[in-house]
Amino acid sequence: MSNPITPTAHDDGPGDAPMSAARDPDVSALDLDAPRAADELIGRTVTINRPRAELYAFWRDFSNLALFMENIESVQVLDARRSHWIVSAPGDQRVEWDSLVTEDVPGELIGWRSAEDSQITHGGRIEFREAQGGRGTEVSVTIVYDPPAGALGKLIAKLFQKEPKIQSRRDLRRFKQLMETGEVSTAQINSNRPDSH
Repeated sequence: MSNPITPTAHDDGPGDAPMSAARDPDVSALDLDAPRAADELIGRTVTINRPRAELYAFWRDFSNLALFMENIESVQVLDARRSHWIVSAPGDQRVEWDSLVTEDVPGELIGWRSAEDSQITHGGRIEFREAQGGRGTEVSVTIVYDPPAGALGKLIAKLFQKEPKIQSRRDLRRFKQLMETGEVSTAQINSNRPDSH
């Protein structure tokens, strides 16, 4: 038995996959200024055993993202649409930018893009959909970004494990852990434990 294919909020035609899985993704829906051939498209999906509204509300408070995203030092919410991000980058560098919410459908999706004067040009969307069989929520993240310093910058970021394709997979895994268990597991040794010396 096959399931019917229904349209999604970002697709005028039939389909139920995130934009990153589309045959011809329309990155213009991300509200970026003229995406270029050098831009990278990243897409990740994870199923989280929590209600959709709860996951949306947690993510929509952008200051929460630093709790599970490895490279984020801080996110300061400036107003309902604008936030300031500080992220650690390869070589002990920091990158800062302002991000603008371009789409906000409570319980369903959040779209964003970097402000015009940002160090990094990027945009994306996160979608929250009911998982089949009452298994929680499918969370799909799609990001389009222009790697700083082009291909060389992308290679350096990969070497330092700070490339967005690598980070997005890890960050979604940690988001799932945090929302399902209340904590993010780590392989770091706790130096405060008496038996760790």
